[in-house]
Amino acid sequence: MIKNVPDGLIVKLKIVPNSSKNDIILEDGFIKVKVTAQPIENKANKALIEVLSKRFKIPKSNIEILKGETSKEKTVLFKIADSAKCEEVISGLTK
Repeated sequence: MIKNVPDGLIVKLKIVPNSSKNDIILEDGFIKVKVTAQPIENKANKALIEVLSKRFKIPKSNIEILKGETSKEKTVLFKIADSAKCEEVISGLTK
């Protein structure tokens, strides 16, 4: 689900487009990110990056979707050099 790599963190998550509000929840051991955007024209992916960026105060340019551009299951890379910030993101995603 969450893996430390030299570049930062790789996180596997599910996106739930067309939600009533933007939110990050842990459900059945899986991270779900709810976004209000529709899954058309890359809007949900952009909203996903924006939600993660705002929640963890990381620049949008430091968050990249590695796998799952057109899928609900995504693999996301957080480019973080600071280990304390990595721990903060892990803590925020698993609570």
